[in-house]
Amino acid sequence: MASKKKGFLDRYDGWRVRDVDAVFAVVPFVLRTRIDSQCMFEENIPIEKIESFIREHKEDMPDLTFMHVIMAALVRLVSQKPYLNRFVIWNKLYAHNNFVISLAIKRQNGVESIVKPEFELDDTIYDVTSKLAKLLNENLDVETTNEVDSTADILGKLPSFVLRPLVWLLFQMDKVGLLPKFLNAISPWHCSMFLTNVGSLGIGPIYHHLYEFGTCSCFIAMGNKMRVQTLNQDGTSSVRRYLGLKFVADERICDGMYFASAMKVFKRILTNPECLLQKPEEVIMDDGVRHFTKNK
Repeated sequence: MASKKKGFLDRYDGWRVRDVDAVFAVVPFVLRTRIDSQCMFEENIPIEKIESFIREHKEDMPDLTFMHVIMAALVRLVSQKPYLNRFVIWNKLYAHNNFVISLAIKRQNGVESIVKPEFELDDTIYDVTSKLAKLLNENLDVETTNEVDSTADILGKLPSFVLRPLVWLLFQMDKVGLLPKFLNAISPWHCSMFLTNVGSLGIGPIYHHLYEFGTCSCFIAMGNKMRVQTLNQDGTSSVRRYLGLKFVADERICDGMYFASAMKVFKRILTNPECLLQKPEEVIMDDGVRHFTKNK
């Protein structure tokens, strides 16, 4: 792992990315919003090995599900492909100084809420499962109201002539890194990635738009499991089972070749989930950020 002291150009939630190609310094001034910059792609992941992995580890990880495997794979992916943990705000490129996934959940009464687990980039699937289970246990109960819910409830009761300038002010404060830290901590839009499991609703994955407020550069939707007729190399056909994933990402954080190589790494992790049992050999830091130091 590595760390960096906050510099003059850094935000409290991110380091300024300065060592980039000239085109990446200019693009945020041309593509000014995340909506302008959205790129969309999908991956269908064979699930036989994941299902086998979950069965084999039900004793040591009784809470283990597909969601945990996907989240652990995302943590491992960013540990090897750090550009995916970048964000653009006010025409400037930054790298998150933590890794947080916003997760949409359904409480026992069907009411939707948001949790924000934070992970270390060298976390194993044991760490991810433990952290997520603890957070879900605290938030799934019908009687539970977390800070996200409480803040949304307060804002929702404000008259529009008060809420409109307040939200405008928060946008402006966030642009220059002056949004109060407690709001950043509870805001579902201030995260590295947003993940939702629409497969629990019995539908396939969807392309979900990004948000202009906050620092989220990637939205991932999990769909339901599906059966696909595939053609084998010997000319015969067989039915395989897949999990559909759809991604919407901000193209300003890295180029298409980097995205493509990252998806290959992601697929390789999910087709070999045993690698998630161990810490990565190395956590690769963003080489666009200056003055990283190694932690002892």
